Amino acid sequence: MTSQQKIPAQAVDLYTRFIHGEVDRRGFLSGLRKYAVGGLTTAAMAEALMPNYALGQQIARDDERITATYETVPSPNGNGHIRGYLVRPFSADSRSETSAQLPGIIVIHENRGLNPHTEDIARRFALENFMAFAPDTLTSVGGYPNDDFRGGLLFRDIDRGAMLEDLIAAARWLKARPDCTGNIGATGFCFGGSMSNMLAVRLGSDLQAAAPFYGGAPDAGDVSSIRAAMLIHHGELDARLVQAYPEYETALSRNNVTFEGHIYSNSVHGFFNDATPERYNRQSAELAWTRTIDWFNEHVRNA
Repeated sequence: MTSQQKIPAQAVDLYTRFIHGEVDRRGFLSGLRKYAVGGLTTAAMAEALMPNYALGQQIARDDERITATYETVPSPNGNGHIRGYLVRPFSADSRSETSAQLPGIIVIHENRGLNPHTEDIARRFALENFMAFAPDTLTSVGGYPNDDFRGGLLFRDIDRGAMLEDLIAAARWLKARPDCTGNIGATGFCFGGSMSNMLAVRLGSDLQAAAPFYGGAPDAGDVSSIRAAMLIHHGELDARLVQAYPEYETALSRNNVTFEGHIYSNSVHGFFNDATPERYNRQSAELAWTRTIDWFNEHVRNA
């Protein structure tokens, strides 16, 4: 596939349905065949649609400006425990309990587990002077298997209620750390966006802000429990979620929740993910990131 050839939007949508489990791998590949015209091959389209984590990495794992560790958090109401990736901006005493306190951000992955892209986002938050914790909801089945397809299969076998309890445990653990100010926010993508909304419902005033990216909304009746300031991101071409958003907006307004909602033009589901270049929209992603950092500075750092 040459740099001038553009994968049809219908093929990108098929990939989105594939990663959500709406079509299986065979259906995905067979569905791509109908778009294999004008020099595009099924194999080339499949390769272009799959994540390229090296391409999407903005901050190296060994970047000297950060300190990163893997931590395991007890989750007695969930799957027993959850492992995650903890990142802070580097300082000489960053591993001691006397290090400078920072506001915390929970970063929740898509529905394939804690892949390299999500870890990279956690590092980006560290360079914005937050401490970030990216939990892996696949912990109970061995963790992210270094393969998104396998991760997606494992993901389907875990009880969603237990996953949410694991994420609540991770958020409370981050909030209680001596190197955290006690103010925390949550963000996430797709599944992680939905879970960010649910953390806002379940944590109430213990969560200062959330910035869900293309996540499903909570039930309208649960919105009354939200105390966090909500910043909601959707892509204009993500039809199902865009059509559902006005009901959420109405519920947020009715319950006097501080919120902003943004619909990004010419952007599909996954527009923020620079590891999937056929979905990535640089202009929308950069604007959404700036808005998210500003939101967390206002409502988490300065809360």
